[in-house]
Amino acid sequence: MSRSLRRGSIAAIAAIAIASLSSCAAGNTPDTLEIKPDNAAATLGTHLKLNNIVVVTGEGTSGDYSGPANVVVNIANTSNVPAELQSVTVGTSAATLTDAAGAPLSSLVIPGGGAVAIGGQGNPTATVPSATVHVGGFADTTFTFKDGQKVEVQAGVSPDGKGIYKGYGPTPSPSVAPVKTTPTATAPATGGATPGATTTPGATTAPGATATGTAVPAGATTPAVPAAH
Repeated sequence: MSRSLRRGSIAAIAAIAIASLSSCAAGNTPDTLEIKPDNAAATLGTHLKLNNIVVVTGEGTSGDYSGPANVVVNIANTSNVPAELQSVTVGTSAATLTDAAGAPLSSLVIPGGGAVAIGGQGNPTATVPSATVHVGGFADTTFTFKDGQKVEVQAGVSPDGKGIYKGYGPTPSPSVAPVKTTPTATAPATGGATPGATTTPGATTAPGATATGTAVPAGATTPAVPAAH
């Protein structure tokens, strides 16, 4: 057998072996189809794509949690027609939509050919006032649009301050400053000295002073007042 034929046979055998190995590796359910993104994603219709869906709880939270939470998501609209997000719920708790300045929104418009990020500084927010979730687990999260379409996903639950979601959690309520009280002044007891009063040095009260303050010498007799006729 010539060298060229031998080389051709070796190459053919190698190609068959590689094809066989690839077929075995893929099988009916190739591993590549089992790989899922770290965060939930969903597609609604042919034009709306929801990516990186996460429920973010307060900083330092763990385990079973009940309290405020923010829903983080990026919604892309590949259509030429705007889409309108009307509500977001976590479990049975509806979120309040607000714009980047904190003003309430009745709905959120995703422009045609554009995208809107919900959550994070400078973006609109979707805050659930009381979500019952398990931090580190998953929560039923539903997005409903104006045309009646909705999508339900199992969103991961992550605490604020962990990884890339630091600062994405619900803003804690401002603490109420304690009210300062002014001490109540206590009135001096009857007959006591008035605070701040000045006493004239050497001044004495003569014995037998009358109620009007006129001094009567000691031993003097008060003249009788003649009766009226």
